[in-house]
Amino acid sequence: MQIVEESIKEYLLQNIRTIPDFPKKGIQFKDITTLLADKKALQLTSLLLTEPYREKKVDFVVGLESRGFLFGTNMAQDLNAGFVPVRKPGKLPARTLSETYALEYGEDSIEIHEDAIHEGAQVVIHDDLIATGGTAAAATRLVERLGGQVIGYSFIIELSFLEGRKAIKPNVPVESIIIL
Repeated sequence: MQIVEESIKEYLLQNIRTIPDFPKKGIQFKDITTLLADKKALQLTSLLLTEPYREKKVDFVVGLESRGFLFGTNMAQDLNAGFVPVRKPGKLPARTLSETYALEYGEDSIEIHEDAIHEGAQVVIHDDLIATGGTAAAATRLVERLGGQVIGYSFIIELSFLEGRKAIKPNVPVESIIIL
């Protein structure tokens, strides 16, 4: 089974395009639009993202703007959970909570609706990629401010050399399909 899973991961990696110097010089942007366009890669990615959480009680999948929405909604549906979008400032219509975080190329903020997650909710945070971990850490703070409990993190790609796992909660599982 391990050989099959590694073969699948290699297939997915072949369907991810690297764009040099985007969004600024020195960044090697991992573009998943090519993965989305391949129906087999799309299906396999959804399967691998959901698998680690199938036997767990998940109340919500929190998807980080914007690429975290692409698979986060599928994950929520497959796990019989709700989906909560975390967005850039000013994009959510109701009252929000906000957190600021550092990126590998600057600073940004994210927001969540104040009523999105109930006390004690079991939450998986999903994004397409973890780099420095700043976005996932900020999302964790938002979930916890609302009384939710982060039970896992889900990423398609992990840039391990940026050590993003150090920024998020220790002792909470981090599931990354492709680790670079």
